[in-house]
Amino acid sequence: MAEDQKKVSAAARLFDVRRVIGGLFVVYGVIVTLLGIFDNQSEIDKAQGVRINLWMGLAMLALGLFFLLWLRLSPPKPPETKDAEDQ
Repeated sequence: MAEDQKKVSAAARLFDVRRVIGGLFVVYGVIVTLLGIFDNQSEIDKAQGVRINLWMGLAMLALGLFFLLWLRLSPPKPPETKDAEDQ
């Protein structure tokens, strides 16, 4: 029975929404930040001189890291399962 509890607990941690959202924001944040670093002058001029890709990429990275830190500091509690003996 303890092995079943471990499987349920691992599945609850794996499919936590904070992990998915944080991971996606970190991946997209890295991509957009790299695009912002290597923007050419015409793309910067279109945004009225603001390196919007760089700033939005950094913001996405910060948000993604916040979600992953939140997950680390407050892990999900495993769902309670009833033992077959209690029924």
